[in-house]
Amino acid sequence: LTEQKCPQRRAGFPEKRGFFFPLSLSRATAACAFADVKGRPREDFCVLQHSNRICVITLAEAHPLLQNGKAIKSINYQISANCSRLQNKVSGKSKRGAQFLTEFAPLCRISSSDGEEYTIYSCIRGRLIEVNENILNNPALLQEKPSTEGYIAVVLPKFEESKSITQGLLTQKEYEEVLLKRLNSS
Repeated sequence: LTEQKCPQRRAGFPEKRGFFFPLSLSRATAACAFADVKGRPREDFCVLQHSNRICVITLAEAHPLLQNGKAIKSINYQISANCSRLQNKVSGKSKRGAQFLTEFAPLCRISSSDGEEYTIYSCIRGRLIEVNENILNNPALLQEKPSTEGYIAVVLPKFEESKSITQGLLTQKEYEEVLLKRLNSS
């Protein structure tokens, strides 16, 4: 990843004794945004890509769930009658058993206290390594620490696609321009 494409580097991810959570994302982690996912205004996500190809999916700072006054009522990883992201069982070096995700594959659905429901999408193609079960018991993490302990999922893109992950995403500067444009049009 180049400084030009994703200038913002993130560090300080919590240690977690889970299956495959990246213990140190301080090594060349790039943050890029995906704005207005599936044409839904302000439903923005952030992809944090580590130098080892692992991508952490989080809510971007302007997502409606992170705005004042929103309270999270429930988080559901059950996507359909036959698909639950919680049933994802990964094993071995090649991550056998991992669910394969497309760019617009839903990861979970989050309901807020005002009756709104938000579908959180993967934003990238790859294998689902883990979902953050901690936010099920403590949904406030999603709002208090969205880019660290409140992450949504960890995805491992295919090796040949890993370098192109950030091409369809916005850099921090481009995302700030989108936010400014939104502010000016309101």
